[in-house]
Amino acid sequence: MGRWEPNARGRLEQAALELFVERGFEQTTVAEIAQRAGLTERTFFRHFADKREVLFAGGSALKELLVNAVAQAPDDVAPLDAVADALQAAAPHLQQRGDYPMQRQAVIAANPELRERELIKLAGLATAMAAALRDRGVPEPTASLAAEAGIAVFRVAFERWTSEDCRPDLAMLMRDSLDQLKAVTATR
Repeated sequence: MGRWEPNARGRLEQAALELFVERGFEQTTVAEIAQRAGLTERTFFRHFADKREVLFAGGSALKELLVNAVAQAPDDVAPLDAVADALQAAAPHLQQRGDYPMQRQAVIAANPELRERELIKLAGLATAMAAALRDRGVPEPTASLAAEAGIAVFRVAFERWTSEDCRPDLAMLMRDSLDQLKAVTATR
């Protein structure tokens, strides 16, 4: 193997996901991932702390995208709508990954440790969006409630999107989930 391999990170992600789907997360080793990618274990550890991180490496980019979108929302936008707009901005980035999100979700759903890690990631996204709302002057508990509700909308829409065969538009599913949340909380 050469000292430098193009797109090593992407090849490791793809190899890991393939092996996780074929053999299961627990049964797959870092050595097998590196071998499938045509790389060394050392290269794997240059990109990822452990094999779990292959599945969660995009979390910081998603958090940055959501926080920036909340921060850039017009001043007159309601807190929940600022969060909803941020989620809409994230949808195309998730959709452009092809089947990766669906396969990733199946691997996570099959492993309790990974489900816990996913919940921690989602909680971190809510915390970051709540902080962005507070930076915009939204008081507590409104900032936290809007951010947590947004993550609930995201989670429900994402689970629908990854489980439906027809692959509807993720942004549409997020809008639908938000509309349903608003209907559930509407005063009668």
